[in-house]
Amino acid sequence: MDNLISIIVFLPTIAAAILALFLRGEDEAARKNAKWLALIATSATFVISLFLLWGFDPGDTGFQFVEEREWLLGLTYKVGVDGISILFVMLTTFLMPLVIASAWDVTHRVKEYMVAFLLLETLMLGVFVALDLVLFYLFFEGGLIPMFLIIGIWGGKNRIYAAFKFFLYTFLGSLLMLVAMIAMYVDAGTTDIVALLDHNFGTETVSVLGIQVLGGMQTLMWLAFFASFAVKMPMWPVHTWLPDAHVQAPTAGSVVLAAILLKMGGYGFLRFSLPMFPVASDLLAPLVLWLSAVAIVYTSLVALAQEDMKKLIAYSSVAHMGYVTMGIFAANQQGIDGAIFQMISHGFVSGALFLIVGVIYDRMHTREIDAYGGLLVRMPVYAAIFLLFTMANVGLPGTSGFVGEFLAIVGVFQVNTWVAFVAATGVILSAGYALWLYRRVVLGDLIKESLKSIKGTTARERAIFAPLVVMTLLLGVYPSLATDIIGPSVTALVGEYETALLEAGDIRLAMGE
Repeated sequence: MDNLISIIVFLPTIAAAILALFLRGEDEAARKNAKWLALIATSATFVISLFLLWGFDPGDTGFQFVEEREWLLGLTYKVGVDGISILFVMLTTFLMPLVIASAWDVTHRVKEYMVAFLLLETLMLGVFVALDLVLFYLFFEGGLIPMFLIIGIWGGKNRIYAAFKFFLYTFLGSLLMLVAMIAMYVDAGTTDIVALLDHNFGTETVSVLGIQVLGGMQTLMWLAFFASFAVKMPMWPVHTWLPDAHVQAPTAGSVVLAAILLKMGGYGFLRFSLPMFPVASDLLAPLVLWLSAVAIVYTSLVALAQEDMKKLIAYSSVAHMGYVTMGIFAANQQGIDGAIFQMISHGFVSGALFLIVGVIYDRMHTREIDAYGGLLVRMPVYAAIFLLFTMANVGLPGTSGFVGEFLAIVGVFQVNTWVAFVAATGVILSAGYALWLYRRVVLGDLIKESLKSIKGTTARERAIFAPLVVMTLLLGVYPSLATDIIGPSVTALVGEYETALLEAGDIRLAMGE
């Protein structure tokens, strides 16, 4: 099908338009219709995306299903997928029906809530398929708006503060990326990402405010893109917006934020930083590796000190994203394979953990860890699901969480053994905060009166968790399901990266470093 990607990307927007224009009223029937339309649209999007996966050829390391046409004021609409981006498309379409189903109990401004999530799905998918700089930037920044509204309207007590903090951090970081994109267009004469991948940006030393910048134009552009992607992931120390956003966001918003939106930063590093600015990536890789190692240890220790379940999982996400950036800038097959696998796995595991918090928050209206204890007695199914995803979060062999972390650490070990050693301590720390959380919430005696009448998981809740359980175990025991798809594209990326460094010569020695 010639327009398969466009159908996948814009089907949720069509559903959002139908909701906004034709659905009237705030009665129970209107709310139910809004939920069902959103669920049907996101489910249909997932089913159609399966045809994309079915027709994808992993052996072809170029872009497939490419669509290109003139768009607006000479701009080009160009989309496509390769072995790196297709799994992020599948992750997004897989999770969105579950996100909609998790919001079934929402009663406030339901139509607008569903419209926001449908538009957000289109914008997130657009990021992963865009093959034009302008198109990528519009999708990348556009996703801020529905997420800002989701937090600001349907969030918690301090939702306005959290929404503005989220928006300002991510928007200001991306302004530098916009400047870099303009410079790329001026230098290369095109906004076509495929053409830019083959363009050599200058590496001659330049002077900025009297400071000699090694790597020249590449380093300046790399830093501009880094400012945007580091905030989006987020990396330490620009991570402080994430815990506030997670705590205040509704459950469905937290799931999307952790499972999909954070992955845009990692995808950006893979799509832009490594292939387009290889010399700068090589020069600045030690900085990223140590920032990642510090993030893993520091945010794991901070997670140990949390009393709010959502904050603990939020800091856990920052730590796990440390393995991602570490693996990417190891710039070898194992490291990048591990980084991508970790992002996909984290999408399932972190999404499930926020849903797990949402289940008991809906019943008790508190996320304080001390408010719980002994839930195993009343909620055995819930306890079993919680245990599985706790183990996956720790990185237990047999779960998807193990594969990504292991590959990333192996990849980094080949580059810097000290960074690998520091990062490996994060595995121990993650076991500490994850098991500590599980112990205090699920195990022990059921002594709190308020918990003695708590209801177990519903059929809807179990149905939401079931696909996440399956994918977490399936990828844990059969990781080649993902690595066979991403492997050839990563091999090509690493090969081109190493070739570019060889052609540039040993830039660090040549510049007298």
